[in-house]
Amino acid sequence: MEAAQTRRVAGWVRNRSDGAVEAVFEGDPDTIVSLVRLCEEGPRGAAVERVEVELEEPEGLTGFGVR
Repeated sequence: MEAAQTRRVAGWVRNRSDGAVEAVFEGDPDTIVSLVRLCEEGPRGAAVERVEVELEEPEGLTGFGVR
């Protein structure tokens, strides 16, 4: 969340019941790529197995939050 907010990216993130993390990012394409790279690394102590990216039409989101 902090990485998205400092980069002025809109969207949201949530933990799913299956242990996965789901996120939606809207903003500058280069900035989005940098956030996806951060997701591939994960926070300290995380075990990231894979990151799936789906391109969708922007919804016009504002701000960034946790759901």
